[in-house]
Order: sequence, then C-alpha cells, then structure tokens
Amino acid sequence: MLDYRFPTAMQMVFCIAQSQKAGQRCTSAILATGLEANSSFIRKLMVPLTQHGIIVSTLGRTGSITLGRPAEEITLRDIYCAVIEDKRLWAARPDVPARCVVSANACTYFKNIVSEAEEASFQVLARHTVADALAEFERGGKYKCTKDLASQYAEDSLCSK
Repeated sequence: MLDYRFPTAMQMVFCIAQSQKAGQRCTSAILATGLEANSSFIRKLMVPLTQHGIIVSTLGRTGSITLGRPAEEITLRDIYCAVIEDKRLWAARPDVPARCVVSANACTYFKNIVSEAEEASFQVLARHTVADALAEFERGGKYKCTKDLASQYAEDSLCSK
C-alpha cells in the first residue's frame, strides 16, 4: 500500500512557505483544494507538523497557517520524520527458526541493510531545505495551477505569476 503522507506534507509545507513569502493567507481549505486532497487528511497531517514546530496554525475567521521557523531551517528530513514517525522504509520478516545458514542470518542481514539504506535516505533529505525547494521552483519559473483554482482563491491564491 502506498503511503502519501510524506509527499503530501512536503507539498503542504512548500505551499505554506510560498504563501507566507508572498504575504498571502494560507488555510487548510486552500491546501486541500490546491493539493486535491481530502481536507481531513490535510488536517491530520497538520497535527504532527505542528507538534514538531514545522508549522503554526491560528484559529478563527482570519486564521492562517504559517511556518514555525524559517524555511532555511526546515529540512525535508524534518518533514519526513514528523509525519512518518518511526515507521521503517521496509519491514523485516519476523524471525524464523534457524534451520539453515540462510534462515539463521537473513533477518539480521536484512535489518542491517535496511538501516544503512534508511540512513542514506535521511542524509539526502537533510541536505534539502524548504528554502532550497522554493528557490529551485522560482528558477524553473513554472507554476502549474489551474485557472479555476487561481480564480476561486484569487485573494488567497497559492499560485501567483
């Protein structure tokens, strides 16, 4: 089963950062529409992002979502760890009785390889910040927003160019 928590949370944080940079208001409804995601899924992802200080949400009619710290200080690893928590990339099979050299060693071998792969992934994610992503998006200059979404949220638009 595919897990969309990390890519969705990452895109949420990018949108929040871009809105904040543009001086525009960002809400969970705007995020849900812009990401074509269920609003309850967006709100569910906001909980760990808030708990980890990545975002801050204010309530009320004029409430908004902003970054909890500067975009330069939020890494993709921070976002990943916040929403995935301690779930492993790959789950090892339960230990099986040691009946041969393979069954006696495969589980431990697999766990070691997975730990190494996860650490390499974390190192890559830690090298990239939200600010880096926004700068890369701006260099590319391409915004793929639908006209309907942009007009629907003209005053709060996440898409401006």
